[in-house]
Amino acid sequence: MSGAAATSGSASGAGGFRDDAPAPRIWGLFSRAGLITTSLLTLAFVGLYFRWFLTQGEMSSKKIEDWGHAFVIPLISGYVIWLRREAIARCPIRPFWPGLIPLLLGAYAYFFFLVGVPNHMLAGGAMLLTLFGAVACVGGAALLRHVFAPIAYLGFAVTISERIMTDVTFKLQIISSDGAFVLLSLLGAMFGFGTEISGNVLTVTTSTGVEHAMNVAEACSGIRMVVAFVALSGAVALIGCNEWWKRSALLLISVPVAVLMNVIRVTVLGVLTLKDPRLAEGQAHMLIGVLLLVPSLLLFMGVLWALNRVVKPEGAP
Repeated sequence: MSGAAATSGSASGAGGFRDDAPAPRIWGLFSRAGLITTSLLTLAFVGLYFRWFLTQGEMSSKKIEDWGHAFVIPLISGYVIWLRREAIARCPIRPFWPGLIPLLLGAYAYFFFLVGVPNHMLAGGAMLLTLFGAVACVGGAALLRHVFAPIAYLGFAVTISERIMTDVTFKLQIISSDGAFVLLSLLGAMFGFGTEISGNVLTVTTSTGVEHAMNVAEACSGIRMVVAFVALSGAVALIGCNEWWKRSALLLISVPVAVLMNVIRVTVLGVLTLKDPRLAEGQAHMLIGVLLLVPSLLLFMGVLWALNRVVKPEGAP
């Protein structure tokens, strides 16, 4: 009796399969079949949205000062996926057919915002919806869980429509003007120059009475700087932590940090006008904005360090 049971046990494995019978195979993303499938789907996706990519590249190139970070966003998303490559490689690929719903809906919305009601920003959102649907449909929910955040991060590369920029930018410019006026007034009291404000126009007067007017609308575009700084905090959140609440905290502080850095940017430009008004324009203007990304990055990393000290990451000693 025991011999029969042993024979039966050796003949059958877990799940009722015989040991000598081939187990059902599920191809992985980095297998030969997975790489071929991924390559073909990538070519199809790029071909479908080639016009959007071309337009996006032209817009970012013409407004490199405002949307230059759009070229870096895909690289950061790719790097995050590379960091998760081992988990992705172990992830079984099971088609999830309900993914066809966002896939088809995204494709339909893309053509609608391309031909029906042209809107580059909404067309970019439709493209990301298609990408989510394609990953879910072909790779399954398990794969989507690993790549959801990097794909969502690509949204920072989509340029914001001019209507939204116009409505929001002026309010941020007023905040930047008022904040810079306070700082310039404090500096002027110490170093002997005067500052006046009218709307979003700052006027810096030298000790000899020479006035230099600076239009904050021309010097700093608030909403564009906010987008760049939120994207920077998102990169720190994606790479530096896995807990959703820590990522949310970093994103929440990114907006006030961006506004603060914008105030500092306008203040620096105001001081530079005392030496040469041309320093508040062109390359010098853009260079100051780029340099302010460094202390902002250090600030975001410091906040992340503090959060990790308060609540240690999962798996940490």
